[in-house]
Amino acid sequence: MDESNNLSTSRRRLIQGAGVGAGAVVALGAGFVGGRASADGADIPATDDGDLVDLTASHAFYTGTHQAGIETPQQRHTVFMTFDLTTTSKQDLQRLLAQWSAGIAQLQAGLPIGSVQPTNSAAAPQDTGEAYGLGAAALTVTVGLGPGIFDGRFGLADKKPKLLADLPKLPSDRLRPELTGGDLSLQACADDPQVAYHAIRVLARLGRGTVNTRWTVMGFGRASAGKGQATPRNLMGFKDGTRNVKEPADIDTFVWIGDDSDEIAWMRGGTYQVARKIEMNIEIWDADRISDQEDVFGRSKAEGAPLTGRHEFDTPDFAKVVDGKPVIPVTSHVALAAHENNNGIRILRRSYNYTDGINELGHLDAGLLFIAYMNDPGHFIQLQTKLGSSDRLNEYISHVGSGIFAVPPAPKKGHYLGEELFG
Repeated sequence: MDESNNLSTSRRRLIQGAGVGAGAVVALGAGFVGGRASADGADIPATDDGDLVDLTASHAFYTGTHQAGIETPQQRHTVFMTFDLTTTSKQDLQRLLAQWSAGIAQLQAGLPIGSVQPTNSAAAPQDTGEAYGLGAAALTVTVGLGPGIFDGRFGLADKKPKLLADLPKLPSDRLRPELTGGDLSLQACADDPQVAYHAIRVLARLGRGTVNTRWTVMGFGRASAGKGQATPRNLMGFKDGTRNVKEPADIDTFVWIGDDSDEIAWMRGGTYQVARKIEMNIEIWDADRISDQEDVFGRSKAEGAPLTGRHEFDTPDFAKVVDGKPVIPVTSHVALAAHENNNGIRILRRSYNYTDGINELGHLDAGLLFIAYMNDPGHFIQLQTKLGSSDRLNEYISHVGSGIFAVPPAPKKGHYLGEELFG
């Protein structure tokens, strides 16, 4: 690699590692590069060194255990897409899953899928090429199977996971048909957005003639934190993911389907994925007073501490009362979602912010791509039923997209995702 490419790569790593976007570049003239001071003299926390990205990092695909992109430390960008199958041939579905498996293994290793520049000038490139030379950028691609796979079209009804079913209508749902459902899902996450986009693009291309795209969301800026990661913020400005499932023991308990489960055998080592597109009424939220914003979340905005504490990771005291009122409102998001108030239920959140520009009213069209993993979808249903009924946050958000998928375990080398379905 020549010196100019080295400089370009170093610059890209610096910018992405520091989380500097276009808006931040404009603002740098008012303060110091690196985020130590601002125009009004307020201190700005520095980026946590442990949260910097390595664009050469890669994740193995053929592990024989769990698919990557679930417990994996969360990357900075995602492209999530669902698909409808256009075939009723079991062999077509089998071929697609085998091709996707081989393709994902290449992509996660930072390699193209086939030739980028064929020697025959009359041939079309096999790989679209926009990620050529960018490296793996910690790419993971996670595949999910929707309820429609097992509806009888492919003779797989007897292989249906026991807990896989369309989600019931939930309080606060304003779902749009064009943003709901899907036979298959692909979640591509990477620390370079072009690498994530390329993965979805070439995998969708591999599926041409077998699947049609249904709905998609491009997400950025991690809206929840994994183990060892600094807690990021959602587009409402609050830290998001402080109490996410992070410890391996908890992930084993709440996420993975264990060998001792009574779930269908081929799903052991897998999990369930719930995806929701959640619109935020950004302008209305931005006009709300800070005290009300903090009551909605049950946390302080800057530090992210529960209203009964001083620091982000202080345990909320939901019983604390002052002047006859709970310090953390019972209708706050943290109170309603807390595992202490839900019989210990927990799910692994892996969400991202998104923006779709401007809506038909001229308002910012933005929100949260909520993705969660759990070994029992009933846990999500229980939590969202409670949140959808009572959460003060519902004044400012709408659930407009939804899907549920069974996520099989990762294959061993020489095999492919979902192979046990066709035995």
